[in-house]
Amino acid sequence: MSFFKKALVTSIGLLASFSATAMDQKAFRKAFKALPSENASEQLVALQDLRYRWIMESFPSMATYEGYPGQNARWVDNSKRRIEVRQEQTRRLLGATRNLDISELSEKQQLDYQLLYQDLLGEVKGFQFPEHLQPVTHMSGIQRSVPAVLSSMPRRSVADYEDILARLEKLPTLVEQTQELMREGLRREITPPQITLRDLPRQIRALIPATPEQSPLLKVFADMPKGIPVARQQSLRQRALDIYNKQLIPVWRQIAEFIEREYIPGAQKNIALSSRNDGLRWYAYEVEQNTTTELSPEEIHRIGLAEVKRIRAEMQAVMQKTGFQGDFKAFTEFLRTDPRFYHTSREALLRDYRDIAKRIDGELPALFGTLPRLPYGVKPIPSYSEQSQTTAYYQPGSNEAGRAGIFFANTYNLPSRPKWEMEALTVHEAMPGHHLQIALAQEQSDIHPLRRMALYTAFVEGWGLYSESLGYDLGLYKDPYSEFGALTYDMWRAVRLVVDTGMHQLGWSREQAIEYFMENSAKPLHDVTVEIDRYLVWPGQALAYKLGQLKIKELRAKAEESLNSNFDIRSFHDALLGAGALPLNILEERMDNWLESQTSVSVRAATQQVDRPATS
Repeated sequence: MSFFKKALVTSIGLLASFSATAMDQKAFRKAFKALPSENASEQLVALQDLRYRWIMESFPSMATYEGYPGQNARWVDNSKRRIEVRQEQTRRLLGATRNLDISELSEKQQLDYQLLYQDLLGEVKGFQFPEHLQPVTHMSGIQRSVPAVLSSMPRRSVADYEDILARLEKLPTLVEQTQELMREGLRREITPPQITLRDLPRQIRALIPATPEQSPLLKVFADMPKGIPVARQQSLRQRALDIYNKQLIPVWRQIAEFIEREYIPGAQKNIALSSRNDGLRWYAYEVEQNTTTELSPEEIHRIGLAEVKRIRAEMQAVMQKTGFQGDFKAFTEFLRTDPRFYHTSREALLRDYRDIAKRIDGELPALFGTLPRLPYGVKPIPSYSEQSQTTAYYQPGSNEAGRAGIFFANTYNLPSRPKWEMEALTVHEAMPGHHLQIALAQEQSDIHPLRRMALYTAFVEGWGLYSESLGYDLGLYKDPYSEFGALTYDMWRAVRLVVDTGMHQLGWSREQAIEYFMENSAKPLHDVTVEIDRYLVWPGQALAYKLGQLKIKELRAKAEESLNSNFDIRSFHDALLGAGALPLNILEERMDNWLESQTSVSVRAATQQVDRPATS
């Protein structure tokens, strides 16, 4: 499910026939058998509907995020049998898609088909690599997803809280299934690198603190709606507390002890994905899926080296603007350590992020013809995950679920959160980065919900990184330190191309990767270490940012050269974002078609100007 993260539900007719329970094998076979046998257009829509329903009902947490009905009392079934069933169902959907006569489809449906087929094919290819046997890392897993899902659930009525209680009651099964997958991974030597697991037990134990009311699992019961009678509120809280004490504390303790006593000691010492059986092919698959390109790891490594060299020269020039006397290493150490660049309180850090976001919002109409309606906010990363979490991340919102988008900023360890990085980070995570792009995709009324839920990493993160370069147009980076910060973030993503491929393909050590990162960036050591460990547990994912950015910049440069004075940045951005997230190969084809249409318009306009009779 790497490219399916969130879904947006808008079609009432589509929802009317959907089940309020899991799509079991019988229900799937019935729905599959009912697919049209003729008319390719109708077949495609029916396949999209079935695929969408299958995702929502197979992965209830995703349904919760986007307001899909009937799934809020359930968790995903991660039993071995159910995983096998889902894989078999996906293969059947791929087979049905292959049998469509695409020559009968309209141009718009050709794109729908291309995306559906490419997604299903990529997922089926991935079944040969048992990713499901490492369901928990320090970056992801039930210790992170469960609190996030619970906090995202509706909490407006007694029925909503009954759903939350039902999920709490079923949570032990999910934890036990996760532990069994981890055991199987141990037996087959498929685990995250041991060095990355050091903080995992602490993350899990943070869910069951000594004071139950402080648990992220019970946070949703702290402030209940006034419309629920006080006596009923007390009853709901007590039931949650009973579940927590009798069922949740024992099962979370058990998995924490299993991780400490068995999993970490038995985990893989090697850091490279390529060190595993069939690891080179596995890494090549991850690279292909995350970048949506055909570039080899070696080619990406060379691109990274070239980008590092280019950005380093630009950083050197900006450093000279500051008047700093010393070399690059001394300057980056100055940026890492001088107190003037750091806040003294978490509240001040968040306040500055919110101020930057507000300043950006007022400048956006100059760059975009269409802006999303959904608002967003800035919040701190939860304390139970902040220590091993990256600098920031974005969580999509949903109009249907009544939830704004959230830019989560890390307020842990203030000496590692420099002021000079804040503008670039806000542009990337909020506006015009992730929030603008994802919210716009969610609000596209003329594409299937299946399309609106697709988050291709190379497009989404490539757009986020490209957005950082728009900071200049938004009135940011006015002092050389913030400008250096923007270059530091660009360098950060260029370094990723080098160290990710270096560790997983070319035999680099973790220490070598950290050293290379520190030499070419002003990022603090804590951030660098967290980043390197992220690349170890998410091989290939970090490559998507820079490659996506380079593709978008290439498309823009091509349009500017072709259209010259007729180039309109607002039209370009609207066209780029107008179909939601796309794989890079399909994005390029779409933008080439847009450019051809714009060129034709420009030629017609010029011809009409020449033919227009003179006036006196």
